[in-house]
Amino acid sequence: MAVRESATPSGFPAGKSPLDATDRRLLAALAGDPRATAAALARRIGMSAPAVRERLGRLERSGVIRGYHVDIDPAAYGLPVAAWVRIRPGPGQLPKIAELAERTPQVSECHRISGEDCFLLKVHVASIEALETVLDRFLIHGQTHSSFVVATPVAPRAPAPDDQGRGMRRISRRA
Repeated sequence: MAVRESATPSGFPAGKSPLDATDRRLLAALAGDPRATAAALARRIGMSAPAVRERLGRLERSGVIRGYHVDIDPAAYGLPVAAWVRIRPGPGQLPKIAELAERTPQVSECHRISGEDCFLLKVHVASIEALETVLDRFLIHGQTHSSFVVATPVAPRAPAPDDQGRGMRRISRRA
């Protein structure tokens, strides 16, 4: 019996990358400046602009590039309090939590996770009192645990392979 490899959402086998070294350089350049033109990206990686546009199109069609987004600072938008909220659903409440998270505008991220809790939400609110109101909506479906974001020493970024292209960046420690 043949063993089937599981596929990622982009359709590629799990653990295997369809990307070559040029794709990786292009993605790194794009991650560094998402508003760069194809011509500017081409200059950075030593290719022609038409070749870069063709590669970007292929990466978009394959699902490697999922979209282009604006990054808004929630604090500048009037939502200075950020919290991660873990939720342990009550019996039969799993789908209700996902639906509620989708309908709650203060929830910027919702992840299904392993472990004792089933969901991890990122919530942005104007005040601690406003967080209480958001949490109260979820409490009828399960137990919540909150952690406030105090600082963000590493801004959200796209993952990148290590120098050998075998996996994620490794943290090096100097003695």
